Amino acid sequence: MLDTPIEPLLGHNDPDPVQIVNPDGRSDLLLIGDHAGNVVPAALGSLGIGPDDLNRHIGWDIGIAGLGEALAGMLDAVFIRQTYSRLVIDCNRDPARADAMPAVSDGTRIPANEVLTGADRAARVAAIHAPYQAAIAAELARRDAGGRQTQLVSLHSFTPAMAGVARPWQVGVLHDRGELSLTHRTLARLRADPTLTVGDNEPYRMDGIDHTVPRHAYPDRPYVELEVRQDLLADAAGVAAWATRLAAVLGE
Repeated sequence: MLDTPIEPLLGHNDPDPVQIVNPDGRSDLLLIGDHAGNVVPAALGSLGIGPDDLNRHIGWDIGIAGLGEALAGMLDAVFIRQTYSRLVIDCNRDPARADAMPAVSDGTRIPANEVLTGADRAARVAAIHAPYQAAIAAELARRDAGGRQTQLVSLHSFTPAMAGVARPWQVGVLHDRGELSLTHRTLARLRADPTLTVGDNEPYRMDGIDHTVPRHAYPDRPYVELEVRQDLLADAAGVAAWATRLAAVLGE
């Protein structure tokens, strides 16, 4: 139990924590972006880091906002994306985990996260994490109530090198348990392209750390989690090219 009341984190000038692109989309695919934004609430200042750090991979999934919006248009799909930086709160983590609000990310100290009270953490969950997860749940519930099947597509991007080790994959397909028909189909279609090096649970493996897909897809909703290398999404041309490629792969 918290000793102090939870004060609202977001002010009148802060943007909404959730953006829904193409809300009337008719596709059975539901696109989501856990790390599509890198905004910091005004109350938290700069988190104690500079804009360069906020704009690199520790602050968000580079290119995913544009990729999701383009795919939403090409596939006539709904895209639910999160607005705030993963350094404020990582919406693909259980909020009880320490790394949901990391004190260090890829070797960079995040001073605003080094000493957080229970009330501080609860405020971030209430303002950002809970509304984002609730928006996904509400869209799925609406579709389920109408007898409409939904396949969940979680969009992420990854840095080309981590800890000095280059990552050769252009795209990765992440999965674990549950209904894997969409995962297997997507992996096979990507691997059919001889120009691509495709990771199967690379550069990350979906495991107990992941939060959003297990929460909304397990045990029987088809899903796929995609990771696109960030240097391939660094400009508008790259985003457009990958949106075209993935629209063909994901489309029926």
